[in-house]
Amino acid sequence: MNSKTVLQFVTGGYIVLFFIYLFLPLVFMGIVAFNTSSIPQVTPWEGFTFKWFGELFADKQMWEGLFNSLIVAFFVVIISVPIGLGATLFLTRLQIKGRDGFYALLVSPILTPGIILGISTFLFWDKAFHLSGGLWTAIMGQSTFISGYCMLMIMARAQRFDRTQEDAAFDLGATHRQVFWKITLPFLKPALLSAAALAFMQSFENYNTTLFAIGFKQTLPIYIGTKLRQFISPAMNALALIFILLTITGAAVYEIIRRREGRRS
Repeated sequence: MNSKTVLQFVTGGYIVLFFIYLFLPLVFMGIVAFNTSSIPQVTPWEGFTFKWFGELFADKQMWEGLFNSLIVAFFVVIISVPIGLGATLFLTRLQIKGRDGFYALLVSPILTPGIILGISTFLFWDKAFHLSGGLWTAIMGQSTFISGYCMLMIMARAQRFDRTQEDAAFDLGATHRQVFWKITLPFLKPALLSAAALAFMQSFENYNTTLFAIGFKQTLPIYIGTKLRQFISPAMNALALIFILLTITGAAVYEIIRRREGRRS
């Protein structure tokens, strides 16, 4: 046995242990969702059941929280992606002295704790415009930092853009609007779609900022957090299992489509 074999054995063992550590809780959670016991546990096994899924689907608060999460995530995407696009064009096209300061200003909410963003958003809209906490304040609170993520993703692609394409279009008589819609935007389309997906997921799973900004309403993460503080019901394991299956299904569908497009090209 040489050193290379030992290194491969140690590396392989580490990878196996890493994936066991990563996925074993998810396997445990999936098994618990089908156990008859009202206490989340694998042993003792009291029988196979689907009743926790039925209890989950009958929970009106869960559906309300899911609906609110989808509404908030939708409008966060509508607000954050255009802000990220505008900030990207501003930073990559204009050479001004305050460029670095403007970049730091847009990125700073990402580094700010979510609790501070949530509380400050709630107090601002309440004191300045007398708007009580709700979905609107949650949207504003989330958009403050999610727009920064969108800007970074779009900027990473915009910095690779060949500006000579725009110059050629201008020389041929194209207007600024035509250049933007026909050249710049199509090039940025993959980054825009990625930024929209990231903004949606960041908003949908956000807890800290939303908790302090939304007032008496609740989103799905707040609903789950409230349920877990009251009592750990196996219905929460059923909900988690549904999200895991949806994630795996989405990833599998994307990979199938990507491979089909690769064969065609």
